[in-house]
Amino acid sequence: MTHRLAAVSLERMHLWLMLVLTFATGVVDAVGYLGLDRVFTGNMTGNVVILGMALVGADDLPILGPALALIGFMAGAALGGRILRRAAGVWTARTTRLFGGVAVVVLALGVALLVVGDEPTRPFGITVTTLLGAAMGVQAATARFVAVKDVTTVVVTSTITGLAADSVLGGGTGGGHNVRRASAVVLILVGAAVGAGLLKWHLGAGLLLAGAIALVATGLGAVHAHLHSRVGASAR
Repeated sequence: MTHRLAAVSLERMHLWLMLVLTFATGVVDAVGYLGLDRVFTGNMTGNVVILGMALVGADDLPILGPALALIGFMAGAALGGRILRRAAGVWTARTTRLFGGVAVVVLALGVALLVVGDEPTRPFGITVTTLLGAAMGVQAATARFVAVKDVTTVVVTSTITGLAADSVLGGGTGGGHNVRRASAVVLILVGAAVGAGLLKWHLGAGLLLAGAIALVATGLGAVHAHLHSRVGASAR
């Protein structure tokens, strides 16, 4: 098993892991938007749009939840950027701690929702979305540091733009990075569908799934980085 894992290149492994986290983000955003008062916790573009419409009283949209999730996201991204500023490599112990921290927070919030029930109070719901926003900010900053092209794990607007612009219809060849772009779009879509489906069972179910997926992805990334560092050391 370890030999097969070590045989996977760093670039390919990082791509797979970021795609897995993209799926998990789709689940988390479905929980936030459908189950927690229409708040996106990963897709800040959607959050900003909702906030802008809410400020003029459109459709009774929430203001406080999206605003705090946005602030939390920015704080989390700033924290991730500061911690990784002097990291000596793409996937180091710092990368593992940050992704692992995100997974633990999402899992803990899923457990908290299971305990509280399907109808949490508004203050509790806002607390959950704020913390989820912070966790997604950390994830986004760490994914940015890993730097897998076209896979940010939290949004796919730029990915869809690249997919369309480089397609045959857009005058491109349709090859290159289009497979990974399409994969990212499909995975966040499927993640959102799964998250919406799990809401029929329990509000916290989606977060438990997303947190577990993130934890497994983090563990695989850490083990893979360790194996490659050992291979590199023996080669020298």
